[in-house]
Amino acid sequence: MTNNIVLIGFMGVGKGRTARLLAEKTGRFAVDCDDLIESFSNSKVKKIFARFGEPRFRELEREVAVWLETSVRNTIISTGGGFLQVPNLSAIGTVVYLHSGFDEIIKEITEHPNARKKVKKRPLLQDLDRARELLVTRIPLYREAADHEVSVAGKSIEKIVQKIQKHIKKEQAKK
Repeated sequence: MTNNIVLIGFMGVGKGRTARLLAEKTGRFAVDCDDLIESFSNSKVKKIFARFGEPRFRELEREVAVWLETSVRNTIISTGGGFLQVPNLSAIGTVVYLHSGFDEIIKEITEHPNARKKVKKRPLLQDLDRARELLVTRIPLYREAADHEVSVAGKSIEKIVQKIQKHIKKEQAKK
């Protein structure tokens, strides 16, 4: 049993921020898949997309997913928006889908103090119409992959973390 919690959801829903606070509250470590990909490849995500395209990035995600499954325990894992496509997702840990509406996601990103940096580091946000379509196609996939769902729209990070903890406690009580 890995005892990991894997946060999935569209880019910009706050998976990294949620992972850090959840780790703090539970005494676990937090890791970010995009940081792991950059470490594995010795290159920034943006450069991987520019130089090799999305297929290479997805290949690196699969490599990271295998490493997470075999090497990581008792950890909160924040993923990239497309990480749900790795074939071993459920073997990595309990999967929690964080979700919000597209307009809320974009508003959250663009009103952030580091908005320019947040948009720049997300290659798939360069075309908002394409990003919206991508979210629409991924929603059923996120739901299918998730053990639990948590809406983040209009909620504080503390409330989101409390909701995740409640789901995890219920799950552990069933075992």
